[in-house]
Amino acid sequence: MTDQTTADLPYTSQDLTDLRCKFESGSEKTQLQLLPELLKAGNAGLEVLMEFLRNSQSAPTNLVTAKAYQTLYNANVPAATEFLQTHFPTGIIPLHSERGIDYSSLQHLLLQQDFLAADRLTLQKLCELAGTQAVQRKWLYFTEVENFPIPDLQTINSLWFLHSEGKFGFSVQREIWLSVGKDFLKFWPKIGWKSGNNWTRYPNEFTWDLSAPRGHLPLSNQLRGVRVIAALLSHPAWSS
Repeated sequence: MTDQTTADLPYTSQDLTDLRCKFESGSEKTQLQLLPELLKAGNAGLEVLMEFLRNSQSAPTNLVTAKAYQTLYNANVPAATEFLQTHFPTGIIPLHSERGIDYSSLQHLLLQQDFLAADRLTLQKLCELAGTQAVQRKWLYFTEVENFPIPDLQTINSLWFLHSEGKFGFSVQREIWLSVGKDFLKFWPKIGWKSGNNWTRYPNEFTWDLSAPRGHLPLSNQLRGVRVIAALLSHPAWSS
C-alpha cells in the first residue's frame, strides 16, 4: 500500500460522515462498491471498516464482511493488522475440518487473490482429504469425492466464494450446472472451460482474476472426464 493511501487523505469530516452513513445504510451491492472509497479515505476509512467488522462479529460472514476483512488484511497498516489479529486470529471464515486439515494457507492465498496458487493448493487439500494414495498420485477418483466430509468441502467452498466476491466456488459451479440441466456440454462454455470444440488450456488460457466468468474457479481436473466434478457438484455438502 502506498503512503498516499495509508495516510489520511484530504477528505473533510463531512465527507467521511457521509461516506460512513452511505456504507452503514447501503445494500450489500452498495457496500461492496464503497469499500474502495473507504480505503482511499486512509486511516479514517479503515477505522470505519474496523468498527463495521467489530459490530458484525457475531453474525455469519457474508460477502461484505469478507471483503472488509480482505481490505484490512491487505492494507498493510499496523493498526489494521493488530485489529485483525486481536478480533479474528484465524480469519473471518471458520476453518472447519473433520479430518484435521489446516486450511489457513488456502485462506491466505485467496485473501491475496493469488487464484492460481490457491487453485493448485485446493487440489492438494482435496487429495489430502482423499488419503495417502490420492496425495501420491495428485489427482482424485470420483469415489473418493463421494466420501469427503461435509464440513471440509463447505470450508473450501466458503473460502473461495467469500474471498472472490461471490464469483467462484463449488456452490457457484453447482448453481450454473443445475441451471443448464446438468448438461456438461452447456456447462463447460458457461464457466469458460471450453470454447467451441477447444478445451481451455491449463494454465495460461485460464483467467486467474475476478474478470473470469462466474464459476470459472476452482478447477477440478476436468480432463479426466466428468465423474469427479459431477461427484463434487452432487455432494450432500450443498444441501445441508
